[in-house]
Amino acid sequence: MTTLSDRLDHVLGVKAADRLAEAFDMTTVEDLLRHYPARYATQGQPLTEEEPEEGAHITVIGRITKTELRPMKNRRGSLLKVQLDTGATRPIEATFFNGDKVRYLVKDGVRAMMSGTVHWWRPDRWNLSHPDYLILPDKAEAGVEQLTSVRGSGALRGLAQSAKGAGGVDASFFEREFVPVYPATAKVQSWDLLACIRQVLDQLDPIDDPLPADLRAERNLLEVSDALRLIHLPEHKLDIERARDRLRFDEALALQLVLAERRHEVEGRTAPACPPRTDGIAADFDERLPFELTEGQRQVIDEISEDLSRTRPMHRLLQGEVGSGKTIVALHAMLQAVDAGRQCALLAPTEVLAAQHYRSLRAMLGDLGTAGELGAAEHSTKVVLLTGSMSAAAKKSALLDAVTGEAGIVIGTHALIQDAVEFFDLGLVVVDEQHRFGVEQRDALRAKAKDGVSPHLLVMTATPIPRTIAMTTLGDLETSTLTQLPKGRSPITSKVVARKLHPAWVERAWERIVEEVGQGRQAYVVCSRIGEDPDAPPAKGKKAEEKEGPTTQAAVDMYETLSTGPLAGVRVGLLHGRLPSDEKDHVMRQFNDGAIDVLVCTTVVEVGVDVPNATVMVIVDADRFGVSQLHQLRGRIGRGKHPGLCLLVTDAAPGGTAMARLEAVAATTDGFELSVLDLRQRREGDVLGSAQSGTARSLRLLSLLDDLEVITAAQDLARRVVAEDPGLVKHPGLAGMMNAAVDGERLEYLAKS
Repeated sequence: MTTLSDRLDHVLGVKAADRLAEAFDMTTVEDLLRHYPARYATQGQPLTEEEPEEGAHITVIGRITKTELRPMKNRRGSLLKVQLDTGATRPIEATFFNGDKVRYLVKDGVRAMMSGTVHWWRPDRWNLSHPDYLILPDKAEAGVEQLTSVRGSGALRGLAQSAKGAGGVDASFFEREFVPVYPATAKVQSWDLLACIRQVLDQLDPIDDPLPADLRAERNLLEVSDALRLIHLPEHKLDIERARDRLRFDEALALQLVLAERRHEVEGRTAPACPPRTDGIAADFDERLPFELTEGQRQVIDEISEDLSRTRPMHRLLQGEVGSGKTIVALHAMLQAVDAGRQCALLAPTEVLAAQHYRSLRAMLGDLGTAGELGAAEHSTKVVLLTGSMSAAAKKSALLDAVTGEAGIVIGTHALIQDAVEFFDLGLVVVDEQHRFGVEQRDALRAKAKDGVSPHLLVMTATPIPRTIAMTTLGDLETSTLTQLPKGRSPITSKVVARKLHPAWVERAWERIVEEVGQGRQAYVVCSRIGEDPDAPPAKGKKAEEKEGPTTQAAVDMYETLSTGPLAGVRVGLLHGRLPSDEKDHVMRQFNDGAIDVLVCTTVVEVGVDVPNATVMVIVDADRFGVSQLHQLRGRIGRGKHPGLCLLVTDAAPGGTAMARLEAVAATTDGFELSVLDLRQRREGDVLGSAQSGTARSLRLLSLLDDLEVITAAQDLARRVVAEDPGLVKHPGLAGMMNAAVDGERLEYLAKS
């Protein structure tokens, strides 16, 4: 007999196990059984209820009632036209392009299974184009249970071969209402997987269910043994739905157990208490604010203030729309920590953003941010910047300010994580655009606090996260959301410019920029790439000469084209990631100060850049950007008193998915709506960090967008169980399920998130 933990080479043999390991990284019986069918081949009857879509792949069983061999019109050979009676209201038609070869098997009166692609050739007529087929025994033949020979083609022939035993092929298998079809590869086909799974299920021992019986009864869940059998070999449609319900809950619970354990571990740490003061720098800053905070900002500031007052580490996510005022909220939190005698570290993903934070925080603080300088306020602190490309002298000065405690706020990039960086007393870590950092990087910065102390953590994102995503990937974090925009923000209009269809519209875009500049305003032109890499080796040979160049427009080329052409009369600047740090900072300062009218740039301006005078943004090759990235970029305009205009220039085909994506972005400025669209268009597994953990596995059944009720129930159960049994020592079944449903690398990733 076989258990879930048994190695596949012991159960299936070395040859089959090696193929599964190479194709799908499967090593145990449970790995194989959790490779669920992508769909099910069904009998023809359901087609009476709904016509299949063009291009759909369907499998049907029926009796051939008519065949007709016709010569092809434009080439040699014959077509075989077939009608198959499946019990539907009308026969299903199929066409074989090798009619002369198949007519001796595919003939009137025989029963057959056919699997192929639906092709609509008239508004009311469709057929299966050159389907795979398998000839089946007649149901009327008494006692026929085995096919002594396999007659068919393609995938169905392979499926039959996989079901072959000592006495032939078990024909009864093809009378099933639902035949599983698996995600497969060229080397391991769906029928290979089915053969392995059937072999394992025939030998599988009863499984001890990790879920308590009362919980299964409460949620009407199958036992895990039944769910694993029925997901692969269902008898009825309800079997599939109930099996998926149980296994979907298992996936949600496995993830939530990881996060619940992480949450419990964080709650056991000690953090430096930073209670608010009424006579410190935070109070002085509040009094000097030249504008009124939104109600949402005040509420979030209060939530964070309460967290910082405790000796348990704050672990909070601050999310909000582009321009919703997250920086002010984060600065207030840092000032509260400074009032308590602690230091703060602000980690930014790029040097441009780090420098922008440094300038904006210094500007907002005024003399409150000039401690140690002539004219500093009574309650003041020092703000320093630390990046990798700073001069040795500047870097040394910043490091000294951090280690001595002179600097209350240290802003930097990955350079903050280096071993040489030490803090006198780190009390708060703020991570901006948290999705840009690996978990190891965030942990490395948090580890720079004093021994035995864990600093408070505030992570920020301007990419709104739907509730289900936040609960599943950041379930150990408390979440604060800013939905209001501060007063003074102006509306932004977005338009898609189809360059190939309307080339004159692109010229009009440059004219519009000139008009805006003429009224004293500024603009961005964003490109998807910098230009040719000067360090790349030169291409050689004939193939290199024939190779077509990139179809996208580079920032360097666009700068030359615009500054000598349509925008020759205005001041044009260039900003991209390959520029030296001091040059990037100089260009950004010029744009901030109004010395540059139009900034041609890459996505280095995606986040954090705040130039209220910028009113127009032209995004070139907009289809090369993701939905969230476009929304972030668009947020750089409309930050002042004048309305913004964002033009999405593209060569994408009308009616295609890329064009639909751009039109959706142009239709709304609701970041939460766009984040859902973004996540629906890409694998949800990526949300769990698969790119960072180095694994290709993802969720199999659980939808992070659609299964809110399941995720909520799993979270409640996980927190209850972990509160009573940290480490799941008393619940080995749950611990095993957690480790099986989520691979080890992702467990490590989620545990650190």
